[in-house]
Amino acid sequence: MFEIRDYHYRPDLFTEYKVWAEAAVVVLRQKLDVVGFWIDEGKLAPEIAGSEPVESPIGTANVTWILKWDNKEARDATLKTAFSGPEWEAVMAKHPDPNGYLQMSSRFMDAM
Repeated sequence: MFEIRDYHYRPDLFTEYKVWAEAAVVVLRQKLDVVGFWIDEGKLAPEIAGSEPVESPIGTANVTWILKWDNKEARDATLKTAFSGPEWEAVMAKHPDPNGYLQMSSRFMDAM
């Protein structure tokens, strides 16, 4: 099972967030099976299409990362402690604004 995490982070602090995320990913990879971590710096406009396209008032996610799990139960148990401990606390102490996530979502998918 894969968890796709999409974040809409404050655009006005995105440069600072990117610097922070580079350090955060190192710690996350030690604790979790991180498939990848991507950021959208707004260099290219998103393409929204379909029969009923809707643009969100806060735009598209500017941070996406994917985690691999055995199942939802393992994910839920692991996340209870993954964002704790001295290493994570040291990373979070440097976060530009921990409350700066305008929206966060997780989707759970199976590989095909």
